[in-house]
Amino acid sequence: MADINVKKIDLGKESIGVLSPLQSDIMKVLWERDSQRVRYIHNKLKSNGTALTSIAVDLDRLHKKGMVSRTVGTARGGPHYIYSVKKTKEEFHKSLLEGTVDKLIDKFGSVAVDYFNERFSKNEKKR
Repeated sequence: MADINVKKIDLGKESIGVLSPLQSDIMKVLWERDSQRVRYIHNKLKSNGTALTSIAVDLDRLHKKGMVSRTVGTARGGPHYIYSVKKTKEEFHKSLLEGTVDKLIDKFGSVAVDYFNERFSKNEKKR
């Protein structure tokens, strides 16, 4: 039997909370040092040529997704947002994995559950 190479699985209208490459870079900066202004994040990422406005837009998107919170701070330049992560990196990975597994089970039912059980039992035998 030939292997089938599947590049994409349609899990319905709801997407799995995957981040864009820039959003992923922004989250890495915030996971390293939480509660930062857009300017700080831009300075950390400017080596890859990302504009400050692109970072500000993606931070707003991450805020709308519930990934980051923001508060208003003031400084010499006037009011600005300070962004903080809502989940640790580990919590985010766990929720991403849970969402993916739940959607696979919803889509494929008992086939997915049987596969996971089989896969876990193989891993236990290797230990």
